[in-house]
Amino acid sequence: MKIYGLDLDEAGRCRHYHKVCDVVSLKCAQCGKYYACYQCHDEMEDHPFKATGNDEQYPVICGACHTLLTREEYLAGKCVHGNTEFNPRCKLHYDIYFKE
Repeated sequence: MKIYGLDLDEAGRCRHYHKVCDVVSLKCAQCGKYYACYQCHDEMEDHPFKATGNDEQYPVICGACHTLLTREEYLAGKCVHGNTEFNPRCKLHYDIYFKE
C-alpha cells in the first residue's frame, strides 16, 4: 500500500512529523489514500482531509512494516505486527483522523 506525503522517508515520516516514532499514516475517507499526516494531504490534494468512520476496516498503515491496521490496533500504541512504538502525541489529532 502506498503512503503519500511530502519529503517521505522509507518509514513514511514526512516534513511535518519526522521523529523515530512518527510512522503512522492515515486514510482519507474522501480520496482513499494513506497520508503521513493531514498537513501533507491538504497540501497535495484539492480537498481537505476527511476523517474515516467506524465502518473503515483499515484506516491506518504502519510505515515501519507497511501493515494495514484497524483503529483498535492503532490505539494500542504500537504495531501489532512489527512491535514499532507509535508517537503517543498523535492522539492529539484523533478528531482529525477519526469520526465516531
